[in-house]
Amino acid sequence: MSAAVFEKKLAQIEAIFKNTLDTESFRTVLEIIGAPAMEKDVLDNVMLYNETLPKAQEFPFTTEKRLLHFLWDLFDKVPLSLIVPFSMPLRRLIAHHLFGSCGAALVAEENVRFNFAALLDFGDNVFLNRGVFIDSKGGVELGDNVALAEDVRIFTHGHSEASHLERTYAKVVVKPYAKIYSGATILPGVVIGEEAIVGSGAMVTKDVPPNMVVAGIPAKPVRERRSEGRHGDALDHVWLF
Repeated sequence: MSAAVFEKKLAQIEAIFKNTLDTESFRTVLEIIGAPAMEKDVLDNVMLYNETLPKAQEFPFTTEKRLLHFLWDLFDKVPLSLIVPFSMPLRRLIAHHLFGSCGAALVAEENVRFNFAALLDFGDNVFLNRGVFIDSKGGVELGDNVALAEDVRIFTHGHSEASHLERTYAKVVVKPYAKIYSGATILPGVVIGEEAIVGSGAMVTKDVPPNMVVAGIPAKPVRERRSEGRHGDALDHVWLF
């Protein structure tokens, strides 16, 4: 397929999103992306796993939000998801209609998962690599030019050991120009400071100071970031060319 074909498909989907997305128009989206056809009766009765969670009572899914979330997960199962000139813009388009807020130029690779998109707030130029999981029940804020590498996990809730029904929620904030490397885990309530780096496989249980590198289980400060006097855009947080 040519770039013009991809652009046409994206324009068709965007036009549908700008109107009220319902099960009938969603079937058209499935056709556009080359997904298997689904009967309207089936789509009318779609229920997401997240809707079975207690937080869904506070943040219920509308038909539109449910179908958008379903599309985000389903898209990774079709061949077009592997075509970068189409898949990146489509995920970005879905995010702008699904997330609480989403800045410009989001890059999301395949198999990125989250539960309550309404509690995701992303700045500009955020990068999510393959296999990222974001538990957003307590809220997650990613600042401008933040990068999450492969298989990063962010959690914003926990359970009492005395009763699994007792839950606590705490927002995770990642400040601008921070990088979280592959396999790291961020626990509830943590703030990652601006321009900080979290090492691969780290378990972050406490706030990370700005411009600091942390690593280990639990994560501890290792040193300051070797930024060579560079800050902000001068750090060249450019993910794809």
